[in-house]
Amino acid sequence: MRYFIVSRIDREEAIAFAGTLADDLRMAGHTVFFEQDTADTLKRDGGLSFEELPGRADLVVAVGGDGTVLRAVARMQPQLPVIGINWGEVGFLADLERGHALEFLKALKPDFPVEKRMRLAFESDHGHVGDALNEALIVTSRPAKLLRFSIVIDGEVAETFRADGIILSTPTGSTAYAMSGGGPIVDPWIDGVLIVPLAPYMLSSRPHIISTDRKIEIRLETTKPANLVIDGVEVEPLGLSGSVRVMKSADPAIFVKSERTFFEKVEQKLRRL
Repeated sequence: MRYFIVSRIDREEAIAFAGTLADDLRMAGHTVFFEQDTADTLKRDGGLSFEELPGRADLVVAVGGDGTVLRAVARMQPQLPVIGINWGEVGFLADLERGHALEFLKALKPDFPVEKRMRLAFESDHGHVGDALNEALIVTSRPAKLLRFSIVIDGEVAETFRADGIILSTPTGSTAYAMSGGGPIVDPWIDGVLIVPLAPYMLSSRPHIISTDRKIEIRLETTKPANLVIDGVEVEPLGLSGSVRVMKSADPAIFVKSERTFFEKVEQKLRRL
């Protein structure tokens, strides 16, 4: 098997673990590449960029929390199977705990099972902005200022409200920021957009789940400039009166299946915090 390891580099324990994991996998007869920043931090030669990855690896191993997994998925094109080793806080997208990671990876066969997770694609008035595995957030660039939104479904205004912002989440992201904003936990097998107003001014403004088969548009009508933030990384200025179109991405994320199901992780990582 050919592994590509990317690690968070802001924690010495995580980067040291990535180096030891690579050495152990090589001792077991596997091929291992490091992501360039990971290799540089470890002072190892032969690091690869994500652009050099296609055709060189069978899967990506992300050592870190959910942010490490999200950044790896965002930088891959096309997508490769990814599995995370938790070195963060909750680590909902990181299926493996560090004590069992080596055993799991050494036992993987070339026909290992995978699960595809829908991503959302976003278009502004300037064209395609990016794809999100968890969510996109529309929020004012000036803190503590309300924005005015209209949710347009199939060309019809379904709701207009004022709020601090709006979360546009995938089912995978329903256990992340959208949950903190009062949204429901959604089965990741569902192809839908979870729309969660962030601190709405009216109590009647509630979360929606809209099928990706519909045409979904968020119109911004405000006197305060706003930004679109994708998975906490990419930022697109929207100005005062832009619109964002939301659709199912043609390029889903691919996760290596581990022993734990989505609902087991909800029970173990969320309900017992």
